[in-house]
This record gives sequence, C-alpha cells and structure tokens, in this order.
Amino acid sequence: MPFETYEDTLAHVNTHSRPSDLKITDIRFTDIVGAPMHCSLMKIYTNQGLVGYGEVRDGASKTYALMLKSRLLGENPCNIDKLFRRIKQFGGHARQGGGVCAVEIALWDLAGKAYGVPVYQMLGGKFRDSIRMYCDTDVHGKHDGKAMGQALKARMERGFTFLKMDLGIGLLLDEPGTLSAPLGFLEEMKSVSRHTSPPVDEWERRARRNRAYDIFNIAHPFTHIHVTEKGLDILEQYVADVRSIIGYEVPLAIDHFGHIGVDDCIKLARRLEPYNLAWLEDMIPWQMTDQYVKLSRASTIPICTGEDIFLKENFRPLLESGGVSIIHPDILTSGGILENKKIGDMAEEYGVSMAVHMAESPIACMAAVHSVAATNNFVALEYHSVDVPWWDDIVNGLPKPIVNNGFIQVPDAPGLGIESLNDDVIREHIHPEIPGLWEPTNAWDNEWSHDRLWS
Repeated sequence: MPFETYEDTLAHVNTHSRPSDLKITDIRFTDIVGAPMHCSLMKIYTNQGLVGYGEVRDGASKTYALMLKSRLLGENPCNIDKLFRRIKQFGGHARQGGGVCAVEIALWDLAGKAYGVPVYQMLGGKFRDSIRMYCDTDVHGKHDGKAMGQALKARMERGFTFLKMDLGIGLLLDEPGTLSAPLGFLEEMKSVSRHTSPPVDEWERRARRNRAYDIFNIAHPFTHIHVTEKGLDILEQYVADVRSIIGYEVPLAIDHFGHIGVDDCIKLARRLEPYNLAWLEDMIPWQMTDQYVKLSRASTIPICTGEDIFLKENFRPLLESGGVSIIHPDILTSGGILENKKIGDMAEEYGVSMAVHMAESPIACMAAVHSVAATNNFVALEYHSVDVPWWDDIVNGLPKPIVNNGFIQVPDAPGLGIESLNDDVIREHIHPEIPGLWEPTNAWDNEWSHDRLWS
C-alpha cells in the first residue's frame, strides 16, 4: 500500500484545535420540556470553534450555571480539575449542584474534542464496552399491580434486563383505612396535588404553589403518616401481582415510597422481602445516616440512595456506617463526570456497588455513559425516556437508537461522542415559559464576588 501524502495525512488530523491555546468565549442555554423532564441544555463556546455540551439537571435553575460564566471566560477548558475546584463551592445538594455539574460535563466534552479522544479514555480507560440501562416505568391514572406488570413485561420484550417501578402511599390515598395521619392532613395533600381548575389570578397561583411547597417539603419523620396493615396488604399484593407477570429472575428496583418514617419503611421492607427486589430507593432523606443504618439492618433487601448528594465526601458517612448496599448518584448532582467516578471508586472500597440515576437528555446520558464505563463497580444506568419518540433526535452523531436492546454502546468519538445538537428538534420542544434558542447571556459576563473561602 503506497504511503499517504502529507495532505492526505493532514485530512485526518484536527488542525483547528490547539489545546494549549483554547479559551472559553461564551456560554448559552436553551430550555426544553418532555425529554422526559424540563432540561436546560448548555453550550460552552471557544476561540477555536469547538463547542462543549452540558446540561442542568431537571428542576434546577440555569441561573446556577449562568452565575459561573464570568469565572470561566478566558480560561482553558482543558484545565478541568482547576476550574472544578474554582466553581464547586457554588454547587449544593439536589438541584443546587446543577450549574457546577453542567459546566464540568461540557469541559470534559471540550477536552476530549481538543485532544481527539473519548472522555472515558481520559478517565483511565473503560471496564466495559456497553452500558446496561435499567428501565424506569410509569403507569398513569388509577391502576394496579397487574397493569404495572404488563408495562414492565413490555420493557423486557424490548430488551431491557433490569427494571424499576414506583410503589408508594400515592396508591393508597383514595383507599379508606390504609393510611393514618393527623386528621385533615391527607385531604390537604390531595387538594394541593390535584387542582384541576386554573388559578383565578397570579396571587392564587403563587398561594397554591407555596402551600404545595409547605406540604410536600415536610421530611419523612415529621409527617406522622403511617401505613396500616390494610395498606401494607395492598402494597404487598401490588408487588406480588407484578412478579406474577414478569417473573422472579429479572432485577426489579422500587422507588417513590412517599414521606413515611423509618419504622413504616421497615414494616414495608419486611413485607417485600419475598419478592427478590434489586433495591429500595430513597425511602428516607439521604442525610439521615443513622436511620439508613437502622433500615439496612432491619431488612434483607438492598437499600439505595444518593441522587441528591453533591460531592464525594458527602457519600462517605453512608458508606462508613454501612447504611447502604448500593449508591445511586446522578451525574448532574454528584459533581459531574470525574467526581461521579471518584464516588464509585470510593464505594468499591466499602464493598458497595453503584447504579446511576438519569432522567435527562442524551447529553447527560452520554456523560454518565463515559463516567460509568470507567468505573469498576457499576451496575446499571437509569433510562426514563423510552416513551419519548424524539429523545434520540436531540443529538447528532450517535447511533439510532441510542439505547438498543437495553444497552448503550460506549462511543469512541472524541469528547462525549455527540457531533452536534439538532436545533430543529429542540425548537419544537422549547419550554413555553422560557422561550429562546441559544440566546446571548452577556448580562452575566461581569458577575463578580470575592470567592475565596479563607482569610
């Protein structure tokens, strides 16, 4: 075979990127809905034409990312650790970490594109070529375990080998004699969650929202909602009906139990032990380490939490105490791609495996794919967009479908593996209350404060 000419060789080289001279020049956003949640998609622009893609977690304000812009302009995005250490103080647990994580993901995408390598390779290489997806499944309206079982069976027929469903007190709200609570409390819960008529004016809308906030932000131990034996019977039968349809071999995880205290969680967990469950997720707030220890010791079902925890050090108490069998971070809360791998590596030292929460667009999904590909003790990555027909089309450059027979192949293309975003598809799903497609964000260019945390 003849030698290639210099020009032929050059055609395969990314000559427009000089990594040492790369600089961040702009950050812009577009908000979409229905993928399946509200997603704030982000672009970080550079002086060499490279664009990095990030995403703010559903339910988080993109303001958390906008306020970081002035601290990033002019910086080399390849200096990921340096920039992450600069901005991580502006993140927080749950949705408050959204801005930091969005930026971190986009920086990895840019570094990979600048050097021409996939993100997983910069993390040390991969442990697996394909990523198992666990399929989270909803059944809307009044339904029973048989209906949920059929929905999950349909997922299995599409190739999914790991399943998750919800099981909580919401199934009991209309069943007399299943829940006890201070009289009137459950009725108020139903009232604020089921408004069907539009608010009369802006003040009524705000009042409804604020009252809903008051009701649904009472932490589990303080609601004094208890499940009766009749309620436990119904919830157990629901799971039994599901298993009667899907069988006992496929892993089945359960989430969204509702705000009940740890003692009721233990009662329910013991009822569910015969059904071979993969894990019980977020039964109580993650901060309550001692209660997680109590719950874990009281049941043989693996206990899982973590999607709202920001940074590696905040997972340590749960791991040191033995409060969890599985950790469950979200790439858009945990701190991003590298921090998520560090969390998994730390959990491995305690003999704990890692599943990863993901109910977002393909941007966050691919960020998680690269992170978990490079993490040894990974189990499965959530997929909550099976029923969103345009989800794959948000991005260009990935195989279609992205999730094939329950798995995602780890891409070898540079960065996240996403060539570009499909603005035509995005434009069709822009959030009606947050219009605009990659609008300028110049107002945030000169935001400044004395950020140093020590004197």
